[in-house]
Amino acid sequence: MKHGPSSESALPTVTGFSPGFVALGLEAPLLATLEALGYEEPTPIQREAIPPLLAGRDLLGQAATGTGKTAAFALPMLQLISHAARGRPSALVLVPTRELAIQVGEAVQRYGKELRVNMLPVYGGQAIGPQLHALKRGVDVVVATPGRALDHIRRGTLKLQDVRIVVLDEADEMLDMGFAEDLDAILAATPKIKQTALFSATIPPRIRAIAHRHLQNPIEITIAKEPVKAGTAPRVQQTAYIVTKSHRAAALARVIDVAGANSALVFCRTRLEVDEVTAMLTARGHRAEAIHGGMSQGQRDRVMQAFKAGQTELLVATDVAARGLDIPQVSHVINYDLPSSAEVYVHRIGRTGRAGREGAAITILDPREQRLLRTIEQHTKARVTVLPIPSVADLRSRQLDRVQAAVEQVLRDGSLDTFKHLVERLSVHPPAEVAAAALKLLVRAQGGERQEQEIPLIPARQPEIGRPIRDARHSGGRLHGGSTGAERPPTGRSRHGGRTVEMARVYVGVGREAGIRPSDLVGAIANEAKVNSNIIGAIEIEHRFSIVDVPAAMASGIIEILGRARIKGRRVPVRLFRE
Repeated sequence: MKHGPSSESALPTVTGFSPGFVALGLEAPLLATLEALGYEEPTPIQREAIPPLLAGRDLLGQAATGTGKTAAFALPMLQLISHAARGRPSALVLVPTRELAIQVGEAVQRYGKELRVNMLPVYGGQAIGPQLHALKRGVDVVVATPGRALDHIRRGTLKLQDVRIVVLDEADEMLDMGFAEDLDAILAATPKIKQTALFSATIPPRIRAIAHRHLQNPIEITIAKEPVKAGTAPRVQQTAYIVTKSHRAAALARVIDVAGANSALVFCRTRLEVDEVTAMLTARGHRAEAIHGGMSQGQRDRVMQAFKAGQTELLVATDVAARGLDIPQVSHVINYDLPSSAEVYVHRIGRTGRAGREGAAITILDPREQRLLRTIEQHTKARVTVLPIPSVADLRSRQLDRVQAAVEQVLRDGSLDTFKHLVERLSVHPPAEVAAAALKLLVRAQGGERQEQEIPLIPARQPEIGRPIRDARHSGGRLHGGSTGAERPPTGRSRHGGRTVEMARVYVGVGREAGIRPSDLVGAIANEAKVNSNIIGAIEIEHRFSIVDVPAAMASGIIEILGRARIKGRRVPVRLFRE
């Protein structure tokens, strides 16, 4: 039998919470958390996945990154394990990369705050001591990459006999990275009677095969993408700026200040973000107003009238609150978060550039969302230009340009007699200094003398340059430890996305004798060196050593970091391979 929901998990009688989430069967503590976080209504994947997961069913879900699937599995998972005994892992979430482990772990921690759930992220590249201590102390949820999870299982430090639910997130990516055998080994260490959910952006035969082995009579859901034809997306200038989460608010303020947005719509995912962003922009001297589902209709009408009349520069809104709003003139649409899907992105930016006017769409992008941005580009058939965040010098220059333009416009308009008398009274000072003092006052009034900090630049990731090589690696003999030599061009170069990338061969002093598999090397490089697994080329595994192809420009950094790391629990020599 599968674990079904307990008698306590019946639909609660609650008031004041989002009716959308209440209808899914979530209990009051989770609803209170969602309310505090400002979530207004469930996304399609959440509407489809949460009820069957709460009912204890296995689930096979096809949904892309950014559709809200973390909440789709985390919320029912937390509700189900909240009634279980604490101290040993009741839930295991497997993800392909350390970045996703951190991201999912943070989400589980946020959603489980009211339930006081203990969560532990487990991934390579992190000291194992604190992980051992936390596991010994006791945790409820483990979010792990396959390699490190298997390491703990073999050490006997991760005990899974009490696991009630297992989630495989981005399963296609885990298989692409060579983790198929690891997944089978990990799942074999869990109880036969459990609930399993598998999420994947695509459902090719290999995903069907793993689902057939490990899922029992699963519910299948697919969140289909609505096709967007070329030219459907509005012809507006689309740009994005990549910043870390800690600098996102500062980046938004900087971009708005530089752009000089005078009629902008700023989109946020939650009501809480809307209120925080509105308060931040108001504190910086902007005329900003919030609009979201927590406001009365009278409040919403007042805000909209002020925006249409030009009394408000910035309207900060959630997608739900912005539906059906008739806003004829919007100079900028600014995404404080990358939207959950390409359809939402198109709907957002369609509010600018109307009636032949020029428009601009700006997105503040987390480094982990770059792949989703590429997906949106492919879906909309439109290019989004990634730019470096403007510097403080850029901001000052732009402010002075606007002051100059404003002064020139006043000179053209005339009607300066009153002010000429004031200039005459100040004639004891040189005219140039009088004018400079007046301009200084104007700049100060516009916040131009505010202290500003530089925002760290994050380099844009090259768009999926390694996927052809990764596919080749997983279809050739080398995946299983062969040494055919057929995948690497003799020139030491590989074709990536239509261009040639110089590759270097890295020697790793461990091989088949120590039980090394391609997934061990891929996981070590991706997790320890913090690089995308897509950049890794061909892999040869010999008896006592292995050879991995990596981009030549990154080889020295990978060698240095990998040489300090542990592979299969031990340090091994790593250097450039010499024929």
